Amino acid sequence: MNAFFRKKSIEQLQLEGAKNTGLKRVLGLWQLTAIGLGGIIGVGIFVLTGVAAAEHSGPAVTLSFIIAGLASAAAALCYAEFAGLIPVAGSAYTYSYAVLGELVAWLIGWDLLLEYTLVVAVVAIGWSGYMQEILHQIGIHIPVWAQGAPGTGAGHKVDLIAMLVSLAIAGLLYVGIEWGSKFNNLMVIIKLSIVLVVIAVGSFYVNTANWHPFMPFGFNGVMRGAALVFFAVFGYDTLTTAAEESKNPQRDLPRAVVISLLIALCLYVGMSLVITGMAPYHTLNNSAPVAKVFSDVGLKWITLIISAAAIAGILSVLFSFMLAGSRIWFAMSRDGLLPKWFMKVHHKYKTPYRPTLIIGLITAIVSGLTPISEVAELVNIGTLSAFILICSSIMVLRVKRPELERKFRTPLVPVIPLIGIGFSIYLIISLPEITWIRFIVWMIIGFVIYSFYGKRKSNLANS
Repeated sequence: MNAFFRKKSIEQLQLEGAKNTGLKRVLGLWQLTAIGLGGIIGVGIFVLTGVAAAEHSGPAVTLSFIIAGLASAAAALCYAEFAGLIPVAGSAYTYSYAVLGELVAWLIGWDLLLEYTLVVAVVAIGWSGYMQEILHQIGIHIPVWAQGAPGTGAGHKVDLIAMLVSLAIAGLLYVGIEWGSKFNNLMVIIKLSIVLVVIAVGSFYVNTANWHPFMPFGFNGVMRGAALVFFAVFGYDTLTTAAEESKNPQRDLPRAVVISLLIALCLYVGMSLVITGMAPYHTLNNSAPVAKVFSDVGLKWITLIISAAAIAGILSVLFSFMLAGSRIWFAMSRDGLLPKWFMKVHHKYKTPYRPTLIIGLITAIVSGLTPISEVAELVNIGTLSAFILICSSIMVLRVKRPELERKFRTPLVPVIPLIGIGFSIYLIISLPEITWIRFIVWMIIGFVIYSFYGKRKSNLANS
């Protein structure tokens, strides 16, 4: 049983991070921040703000975002400390390896492989929906059989656009993190610029009377709203998976985690203030609340701007999460928990091309052939589980290794980690039963694979 609790030392991981692993170190602070923003800000900024206001929080959805942001920040600060301490690819998987042992590390890595892959599939389906709508508006109609997965409409056989965008992002990551990062930077700049334009223009149409009553559903409603929008304020963990492609990971990773979450939270708060000021909160319960409020005040052109932001925003989410999934896969195979065949770095592009291409193929198949509702059910539980482990690990490490030099220190330990743990548990409990069942089945499969392969083949087992 002791094999399950084998650990890598912090010093060993720091040495690994300092070695030349074959990956290209090309990412600076702002490229890493852009990856974090790419993971955090998607089309949800144009949807969740209105839905949460109408159903749960009213104009106090601003408070919901602040509370959700603070809860997410608790986990982000713990990630930041680990990122400065252990500059190695793998994020929560690698951090758990150092503190909680090999079995826990394997399970969280196995969990995040599924999680990140499904996020890419869900987002690709959403991107396809936006693209099909834009193509329809300009008079281009794709065949009915290619418009969606079986069961999503009459005559639907496959979501062709979702498959193609999954493969395209995989191809971009295949040819190099440098070019991929430049593309992601451009997409992030476009979507942030558009969000700022929407907030700036909308502020001229705010009627403060719409903010009264400010908290129509009471504080319980604010908390329910916070639980809903929490899923719009994480994704920063994706940037920590690129530690070995960062120029100065111990300095830049912690900063990028905090900066990306802070920028995203400010934009979410600004958007929520504007749209609840432009229209009564109870009118915002629709699939495109931001577009509708601008259309209602005569600014129909803004819907085109929002569509452009959605296209750019979703592409950057695809990039961030597919990058994260492939780097965790790379780290796990390098540690011997998965076959070493997956860790081969491309001789020209210096990327872990095999897991990148495999994730691209899997997401293409899932997004092309599976309805979005079935895929989305499994997303979130894995990320929340990772948050709990990371926050717990920070407290354990502060007790066991207080002497370690930390480039960034999580403040107010254990208060901050306990806030992150508490909010994550609260959200996990609220997830539907089918999500729990599928999650447990996936974990059992992972435990079996570890018992028969990883336990015997890992580097630590053979060292």
